[in-house]
Amino acid sequence: MEPFYQKQITVSEEHLDELNHVNNVQFVHWVEEMAKEHWEILKNFTPYKNDFWMLHDHHIQYRKQVYKGDLLTIKTYPQNPEGLKQPRKVEFYRDGDLVVDSRTLWIMFDHDTGKIKRIDKDWLDFIK
Repeated sequence: MEPFYQKQITVSEEHLDELNHVNNVQFVHWVEEMAKEHWEILKNFTPYKNDFWMLHDHHIQYRKQVYKGDLLTIKTYPQNPEGLKQPRKVEFYRDGDLVVDSRTLWIMFDHDTGKIKRIDKDWLDFIK
């Protein structure tokens, strides 16, 4: 199992704001969507298949504007855990150029108790 996930999106009218470019709210939505889709693929290869992630913090760097008709390749992958926090990268490319770079921190919650669950430092080894 490869710990990377990617897909392509063509920017449409619904993704644009009043300045006719993709705004930050849409990118945050895509970041969350990519993380969720990737987890749905990965979870069955981990000991945490019934648990869930909640977004704790996010940082997004906008390098270039994105417009209607642009074809974006979106790539995501988890990084090594930092204590309770699980970093995840989501990168947006247009024609091979990085246009938006995101690093988020997620915290796992136990499905049964609803409480924070500590993940193993080596949990990514389960999916490699």
